[in-house]
Amino acid sequence: MKQNTWITLVLVASVTVLGACEKNADSYPISGEQCGPEDPVQTLDANDCYTPPPVN
Repeated sequence: MKQNTWITLVLVASVTVLGACEKNADSYPISGEQCGPEDPVQTLDANDCYTPPPVN
């Protein structure tokens, strides 16, 4: 097996395993706080996630 194929298989398997670790979709994964309709993240838009371009 080529090295690139092996690396790809390992990455896909890792994403699959880590994606399956979600315990409860009703709480935030890091803080464990309950999700709700009043959360400020409910109003986020893609435009709120602006990343400035790197400075050369």
